[in-house]
Amino acid sequence: MAGYLLRRLVQSALILLGVSFITYFLLFILPADPVRQIAGRAATAETVANIREQLGLDQPFLVQYSRYLAGLFQGDLGRSYLQRTEVSTLIGARLPATLQLMAAGIATELVLGLSMGVAAALTRGKALDNSLMITSFVTVSAPQFVVSLLLLYVFAVKLGWFPIGGYGTFAHIVLPALTLGLLGSGWYSRMMRSSMVEVLRTDYIRTARAKGLTRARVILRHALPNAVLPVIAMIGIDIGIFMGGIVVVESVFGWPGIGQLAWQAIQRVDIPIIMGVTLVSAAAIVIGNLLADLIAPFIDPRIKLR
Repeated sequence: MAGYLLRRLVQSALILLGVSFITYFLLFILPADPVRQIAGRAATAETVANIREQLGLDQPFLVQYSRYLAGLFQGDLGRSYLQRTEVSTLIGARLPATLQLMAAGIATELVLGLSMGVAAALTRGKALDNSLMITSFVTVSAPQFVVSLLLLYVFAVKLGWFPIGGYGTFAHIVLPALTLGLLGSGWYSRMMRSSMVEVLRTDYIRTARAKGLTRARVILRHALPNAVLPVIAMIGIDIGIFMGGIVVVESVFGWPGIGQLAWQAIQRVDIPIIMGVTLVSAAAIVIGNLLADLIAPFIDPRIKLR
């Protein structure tokens, strides 16, 4: 186990290093000029040159990246060009909202997706199966802003059950979490259905049935724990995606998460914030996948970590 963890940590560090290099390079060659955003349209050429020199943006790419990497190794994500605040402080202030939305969104899509997938697998080829798969296809294909605005219009504007937007109470998180749950449930239901159908065909399931075990016991005790393994890997990916923020959903519902911070930074070409959010998202994906791999052997003892 120790050797496996050490190897995965080294791999994770290399992945994050690669992500930082590629992202920094893409921002370096970006046509937009962050200095112009800071100086304003009326700034003179001399003012622009002074600001560029102060920020070190007049240096070659490798010099700028090396300087950023040196700060990163010391835990410094840099300082926002426009807000003049440490990036770690800005991300830390948004992190609680992002974590709440992430937990609620993943829980919602798991409940909906796994229920639909299991029901579809148990009624394979029947009307319920076809209806659930069509529903999952619709949810996967639906644009985020359409689902967000539809739920907002029906449940907040027309029915008045939930607030139109904001953050702070349980009522505020219901509609954003339901939006993410509906959008993500389609992937989970299709994955769960395929996995469940495959497991139900195995010899040990037929043996369990031959022993006279009840249908519920066969499904819950033997089939479900093995069928859910591919889903765990998807959860690890979702953690990273949600940590990066769902920009459209956060914007529609006025949710003050990391995604909204990243969108504002992109509009203003605030490179330190963009880099910080990208690295946090990448780290979340790496950690999520690692946790998924570590959890899998506890669900299925046949899986060995090597």
